[in-house]
Amino acid sequence: MRLRPHDLIWLRDPAALIATGDVPDWADADWLAQAPLVVRRDRDIAGRIARIPVGVRGRSRAQRHAGWIDADQCATVVSPFDIAREGFWRLHPRRDEIPALHALDPIARQLGALPHPWGVTGAVGFTLASGIDVLHTGSDIDLLLDAPERLSAATLAALQSLIYTDTDADVVRLDIQVATPYGAFALRERLRTGGRVLLKTDTGPVLSEDPWRAPCQPC
Repeated sequence: MRLRPHDLIWLRDPAALIATGDVPDWADADWLAQAPLVVRRDRDIAGRIARIPVGVRGRSRAQRHAGWIDADQCATVVSPFDIAREGFWRLHPRRDEIPALHALDPIARQLGALPHPWGVTGAVGFTLASGIDVLHTGSDIDLLLDAPERLSAATLAALQSLIYTDTDADVVRLDIQVATPYGAFALRERLRTGGRVLLKTDTGPVLSEDPWRAPCQPC
């Protein structure tokens, strides 16, 4: 199984989390038994390829903790692309209450016309995949665009139109991460600079003029 950053993993054994530092009180066994872990970008310096870097997220933005798990602890995996395909936001009981959920329909239609798979991450993705509602009226929409090859001018123009169009009466902020073979970058940054971006890689952030080329060195 090939795991990628932002994939959600449910543990076979809640006690199997190998935490970085002390585990906070909110990330107890009851929470880990129901809440998925989020695959993050990192590399095991000991070279253990069967160990997966993960993050624990709680109910609030301040509740985050990094850790690792062994690959055989993956009971269930859901990707951001799975979440987008299912479209569960259309059936969510708080759809009319949460602007981020309401705004996903027109966004999904526009992204569906592009030649790149896209997925839902962040609090919205976590809520839709797990059934644990961590959303509030000010929740952002975080998306992932899979771009193994350079984005065309037409795709960039469509994305620019989407990201700078008022979403749900200008209430919802839309953030799109673009994943390349070498990492991921923020679409807003690329549109603003026209070139250089901070590319997130497994070994740290790298300033890159071309995120579709192998980076030279971390910042």
